[in-house]
Amino acid sequence: MAVVMKPDATEEDIKRVIKLIEETYGLRVDVSRGEFQTLLGLIGDEDKVDFDRLALLPGVDKAYRITSPYRLVARSFFPEDRVIEIKGVKIGGKNKPIFIAGPCAVESKEQIFRVAKEVKEAGADMLRGGAFKPRTSIHTFQGLGEEGLEFLAQAGEEFGMPTVSEVRSERHVEMVAKYADILQIGARNMYNQDLIEAAAKQKKPVLIKRNFGASIEEYLSFSERAVAQGNKDVILCERGIVPIGRGRQLTRYSLDLSAVPTIKKETYLPIIVDPSHGTGRRDLIYPMSKAAIAAGAHGLMIEVHYNPNEALSDGPQMIVPSELKKIIDVCMKIYELNMVES
Repeated sequence: MAVVMKPDATEEDIKRVIKLIEETYGLRVDVSRGEFQTLLGLIGDEDKVDFDRLALLPGVDKAYRITSPYRLVARSFFPEDRVIEIKGVKIGGKNKPIFIAGPCAVESKEQIFRVAKEVKEAGADMLRGGAFKPRTSIHTFQGLGEEGLEFLAQAGEEFGMPTVSEVRSERHVEMVAKYADILQIGARNMYNQDLIEAAAKQKKPVLIKRNFGASIEEYLSFSERAVAQGNKDVILCERGIVPIGRGRQLTRYSLDLSAVPTIKKETYLPIIVDPSHGTGRRDLIYPMSKAAIAAGAHGLMIEVHYNPNEALSDGPQMIVPSELKKIIDVCMKIYELNMVES
């Protein structure tokens, strides 16, 4: 349910409506302030709410039920694009696409500083690097933990780039938030509502990857849990789904680029694409990056290493900095063409 306030509604009018909803019906209220109107989203059991009573309150334009299961992130609730700004880097709306680049894992201080320098020179806006790696096998590199986060933060500060790192469990949330500018929820944890809510409560931007078996409806419904904590700085990320069919698979996942325009129609949250995990093949990063920006993605997350063959994780899907520069250059041309056509 949403309550749309009139353009001339006063703060007292808004507080009066919120008080009634909270005290009479026991629901929480999410407040979204647009350029011309304020919208109030209700969180909880709406069946006991008297729509007609709310509609008659001073300052209320209308009160209506939103049928979408992901109400707080639906365009029908808030039609304006969400633009998130992190240390001067803007993502969302009609802003230029952002490029998040870096290694799968922080392996050493020397490694992350060298990668940071080279991706910055290639045109990257943000630096990524994992400190807690959710690897399938316990016998593989699991990350440097807090030391890796320290190195990532230092490299980001040195080269003027906001940082992104994955939160693997609830016990790591505060630690990752201490060092990283964006908290990433990986594909394996998209269904972990407690982790999403804990990360959102840190009041830092949260990047949520779509699970490889999730429908778009499920994806947006779980992402809404972050917004329900009062944190609208949520970045969505398409990173590939499990392909349907039998036989030998030639890619790690199927990169669902149709999700980009679909999600942009369904929600106001920015959506980026991860072609590294979406394909698992460095030779496919370039064409799929171009396709993602052509589809309207607000940015890309690409794994980069100066020597992928020596990387401690995900070497086959990492590119070198010179390839990143080529991707950024051509993607910016595609973005500019999109802007002309729009």
